[in-house]
Formats: sequence, C-alpha cells, structure tokens
Amino acid sequence: MSVLEQAYEGLLAVTGSLDEPDGWQPTGCAGWCVRDLVFHLLADAQRALVALHTPAGRRPDTDAVSYWRGFPAGSDAGLRATRACATAFGSLGGLVALHAETARAALHAVDRADPEAVVATQGHALRVADLVDTLVVEAAVHHLDLVVALERPGPGAEPLAQVRRTAEALLGEAFDAAYDDLTVARLATGRAPAPPALADRLPVLS
Repeated sequence: MSVLEQAYEGLLAVTGSLDEPDGWQPTGCAGWCVRDLVFHLLADAQRALVALHTPAGRRPDTDAVSYWRGFPAGSDAGLRATRACATAFGSLGGLVALHAETARAALHAVDRADPEAVVATQGHALRVADLVDTLVVEAAVHHLDLVVALERPGPGAEPLAQVRRTAEALLGEAFDAAYDDLTVARLATGRAPAPPALADRLPVLS
C-alpha cells in the first residue's frame, strides 16, 4: 500500500464512521466543524484528480517542499466559502459518500500516472511524485484536525513521517529527536504552541 493510499484510507475509515451529530463537532481548523472539513477534503481530492489529468506542458517550477511556501501558514482564505458549500449538502452522509468516491478515483489515477510526469495545479507545474507527497501531507494534517473532538484513530505512521520530512525541509533543520512525528505535525502547523527557540519560525505548514 502506498503512503498516499494509507493516508486516504485512514481518512475514509474515519469519515465513513461519522453520523449526523458528529458533523457538527469542532475540528483543528479554526472556524470549521467536521462537515466543513469533509467538504475541504472533497475539494482536495477533486483537485488531485484534476491535476493528475492536466499535463503542465512545461518544466516543474515547484516541488513537494517549495509548494507549501505559496500558502502562508495560518491563512484563512476560503474559510467562509467552504462553510457555505458544506452547509448546502442536505446530509453529512451525502458529502461523505462523494468524498469517498472522489478520493478513491484520485488513488486510481495516481496508480496509473507516471511519477516523473509534470502536471499543473494551482498555477504551478510539478512532478506527479511531488504532487503525491503534498497530498499525503494535506491528508495527514487534516486527519489530525478531523479527530480533535472525535474518538477515532489518527493518521498512520508513514503519512506522519512525511509531514515531518516536509516540515523539517521547510524549517531548514531537524526537530528535536525527543519530539515524535505526531508532535512535530502539531508544532509545524501551529496546532500546538511552538517551543521558545522556534517561536518566530513556526508554523511552516498551514
């Protein structure tokens, strides 16, 4: 099983277990409840599916690390629009089903894609392999967000390890070895208070 498949299947196990009351529970994303975050996950999967079928026609201009520098940590762009779109779904079940269908289609597309092919997404060109790494990071971080108020398991070890590798590359140094990957994911994204020595350099991921 690929790391992306682990990340997506872990998320799908959580979303597939949700009931309507769960949809109104808070998440680790400020201003979003669970159904808002599920809609955002759907949008991520849709973007992945579109990107995998959109040849860039040019050389890469970003990679799995520099990609994140285009999204300032803590940015609240799209918060209100996401809430409005999520609320338009008549039931959480319908939203969950559409996310599952789209995420599995994206996984199928990844399996068929050339890792060295250059595709386009969000104004950038990057290799499929780099796109996949960004999708793993996004899925793992939002998996943590999703289960903040739910009694559900968090992301697996390999997706969290990918978050750590990306965060350390963005930071330009390794986190203290005393921090496990789960702690690093929370520190790197501002979900946990930064240690004093890194207070002016974190978060590095949104």
